[in-house]
Amino acid sequence: MATFVLVPGFWLGAWAWREVTGQLRAQGHDVHPMTLTGLAERHHLAGPQVTLETHTTDIVRLIEVEDLRDVLLVGHSGGGMPVAQAADLIPDRIARVVYVESGPLPDGTAQFDTVPPQEQQRLRAAIGDGHLLPPPPWDPTADPTNLAGLDEPTLSLLRERSTPQPLRTATDPVRRTGGHPVPTALVASTFPLTVVRQMIDEGHPFFTGLADGQLHELPTGHWPMLSEPKALADVLDLIART
Repeated sequence: MATFVLVPGFWLGAWAWREVTGQLRAQGHDVHPMTLTGLAERHHLAGPQVTLETHTTDIVRLIEVEDLRDVLLVGHSGGGMPVAQAADLIPDRIARVVYVESGPLPDGTAQFDTVPPQEQQRLRAAIGDGHLLPPPPWDPTADPTNLAGLDEPTLSLLRERSTPQPLRTATDPVRRTGGHPVPTALVASTFPLTVVRQMIDEGHPFFTGLADGQLHELPTGHWPMLSEPKALADVLDLIART
């Protein structure tokens, strides 16, 4: 049996991991899906004071308060940033960091830095003077690659349940001490592993931290916990047993 902590990406809460959680528990694992401060059922806590550090503390405190050890710490998409910082702070409790459609951004890099300048401008215009990043429209005709595999009921659920993301979790840079390294794994859905390996070999900053880690491919869209929950649980189970 392994211990999993599941951290969702932007706009989502623990609810997005429901089917994966059920599958992993049926396989005998201890599973802790998380909702980070300011999102989903904790949306009432959203505010300009919620930062990337806040979300990192959410993860660290859960692991410490529950006295979890040998944790497989899973971060989906934007959840990879607080996961990377948390693993840096409590490496003795982490068996492996699993990046699902994510990666260990280099120190000093924010999620916003990975977005093309034109898209940054569009998002800034949508945010205005606010402190929340609105969720996407979840329109598969506008974003067929990322939304691949999601049926209409799931898209409707995303439109109903996704909540705005505290902005500073996207604009604050990742900071790590560079201390004791933690083993990693990647679950890639929208990037073929051939491309990932090429980017690692070329020293691409978004993937260099995965050079010595496990690499797994699960072809689907950017939200595999919703489009392929059983397959994702099986990959996570495989990682736990490897």
